[in-house]
Amino acid sequence: MPVSVFSRKPKVPGTTSYHLIFRKWPRIPRRGTWWLMPFELAGTVTGLVLFALAQPNLYRTDMWQIGWDHRLNSNPAIVLYAYANHTPQPHVALVWSRTLTDFNVAISVLSLFMLLSKLTAYIMKVWFPVLATFINVGMVALYAVSTYGNIGPDYTDSRYPASSAWYFRKGCDMAKPNGHYSSCRLAQAVLVPIVYLLNLTFAIWAMLPNKVNDIVKDEDDEFTVSEPKESHNWEMQSMKSPMGYQPPFTPRTQAFHTLDRQLPLRNQPARFG
Repeated sequence: MPVSVFSRKPKVPGTTSYHLIFRKWPRIPRRGTWWLMPFELAGTVTGLVLFALAQPNLYRTDMWQIGWDHRLNSNPAIVLYAYANHTPQPHVALVWSRTLTDFNVAISVLSLFMLLSKLTAYIMKVWFPVLATFINVGMVALYAVSTYGNIGPDYTDSRYPASSAWYFRKGCDMAKPNGHYSSCRLAQAVLVPIVYLLNLTFAIWAMLPNKVNDIVKDEDDEFTVSEPKESHNWEMQSMKSPMGYQPPFTPRTQAFHTLDRQLPLRNQPARFG
């Protein structure tokens, strides 16, 4: 009775496999990402110039002082008071701190580096949607912190709480008498990460299941135990010679043929003629 042997499982039509890393960009996200690159370059260079000009203290303390003169935020003299009285430094709102200025310059340089890296990866066809998703999430988070800091609140002095910087609430007219109108307009230049939000949207779009990445799973390499069929019999079959059946030829057979005065090939049919 024949025993069970390994045979291939039949293919299951319509089976798809989701690829997380090596995914293709659909047409619309691919073109959208490509056309956003010039705008990303323009925004990155603009931000780098603005934040570099503001470093280390082009207008930060001046805007802080003007706000205090109109009692719209805390007093910048609290830092000097702390030094004079040898007391711990008070908490300074992020919008007036040098940390924010250095942070803005850092993310501008990082944005330029990431743009050049993305362009290289895009040309080499290794800019996969999963990579774009993680990078754009990080860049959106960094620019969200920057935007919050630039607009940010000032609750250092409980007598004069400010939900945002005064030049966003009152405009820059109050800076004209001090001759800081241009600096005020520069301080109002907040870069909202719209380009990175759009890039993130396209990357998430490419990560969703789509027809471009629906790959039929090939199950030819999977095996199961089943009963053999006649058409898949793995037993060795006798090999037939194209010249008909011939008895096995051994040295002993040749000896008997010699005694019988028969040559080994005498009884074989002629090949030619």
